[in-house]
Amino acid sequence: MNSTVTKREIDLDLLKQGNRGELAALVEQFSNPVYRIAMNILHSEQDAEDIIQETFIKVFHGIRNFEGRSSLATWIYRIAVNEALMATRRRKGNLVSIDAEIDMGEGETNPVEIEDWCCRPEVETMDAELRREMDKAVAGLPEKLRIVFQLRDMEDLSIRETAQVLGLTDSAVKTRLLRARLILREELTHYFQGTSQGQ
Repeated sequence: MNSTVTKREIDLDLLKQGNRGELAALVEQFSNPVYRIAMNILHSEQDAEDIIQETFIKVFHGIRNFEGRSSLATWIYRIAVNEALMATRRRKGNLVSIDAEIDMGEGETNPVEIEDWCCRPEVETMDAELRREMDKAVAGLPEKLRIVFQLRDMEDLSIRETAQVLGLTDSAVKTRLLRARLILREELTHYFQGTSQGQ
């Protein structure tokens, strides 16, 4: 589940007609992102594979009723997130919610300007060791922050699309994204300090 698939425009009309080639293209294009989303929530390869299956079963059954009020990707990711959260609820035996606000302190609820982590040069040119540190830091984020960070900075959804996937306001997404980026920056600062002292 680590190959990169070149995105192409999926023909919605063909999908709704049940065209097998277009259905296969849809699965090929979205399997990896759905897998990553499920892994970040469930931390289990087997469970993530199950989420892929459940997600696309629901997509295939519901595609004829898809009205296009959001993008196809947003709709698929929302299904994947819901399936993964339901699996978490079944595993833990309690209700998992992603719609509660994160307390930023100091009354900070609507950050105006947030830097795109995904576009920072040092992130784009990560070596394997730094990438492992980054993955470990992301895995350590609280779930509510981790899901937002993944959708926005790893899957490259917009703020609005991320909000639609998670059923949040744009402001809540920005708040969680800022918090996630601040935590990750702090974690990686510790890493860089450690490596520089070890030289």
